Amino acid sequence: MCGITGIFDTRGKRDIDRAVLHRMNESQFHRGPDEGGLHVEPGVGLGHRRLSIIDLSTGQQPLYNEDSSVCVVFNGEIYNYQELIPELQALGHIFHTRSDTEVIVHAWEAWGERCVDRFRGMFAFALWDRNRETIFLARDRLGVKPLFYAVLDDGTLLFGSELKSLLAHGGLKRDIDPCAVEEYFAHASARSITTHAARHFVGNRIFDERMVQIFSFEHPVRFPRHT
Repeated sequence: MCGITGIFDTRGKRDIDRAVLHRMNESQFHRGPDEGGLHVEPGVGLGHRRLSIIDLSTGQQPLYNEDSSVCVVFNGEIYNYQELIPELQALGHIFHTRSDTEVIVHAWEAWGERCVDRFRGMFAFALWDRNRETIFLARDRLGVKPLFYAVLDDGTLLFGSELKSLLAHGGLKRDIDPCAVEEYFAHASARSITTHAARHFVGNRIFDERMVQIFSFEHPVRFPRHT
């Protein structure tokens, strides 16, 4: 078990408060007591708490591609990553670790958003591509690994493995959705009990090019950026 979290400015490249991102990340310390890491640049911040399982010595996150233009934070396991490595190497990609995480950044470079169709496993990850100015969030089809997100009034996208990481930001309202609470007790529903998004999505992806787009594996649904 690991924990991921992040902040993304959907309206531009405002500075990310590193202290706030650190607070969000540390709220999930219990998910990854072995190591923690942050990536911060204008308009985007990614955080990771690691429980070391695969590639104990070189699998630190955030993890980057060859020129550090693609960055990923990842929770889960890609079961077929060893099968994908030689295929990606044949396409010219160079691996510096033995972790399944590195497969994600190179698969993104090779296949774009369809990279998730090549993964067998349980996963939730956030990937930032500086050259494409794109952030990509994905979760496994069965929703084994959790991922919550919310869009604040100022266009800031927050996400994390647990709702508490979003609340640690300080900008997310804590109003309770009574219907969601009722659904939880009646059906053990896993959706968020807050009214201000913090939505918990299963088998869906967010594809963002300074524009919020939310779509499932099969049926895209797009929401234009606020102006």
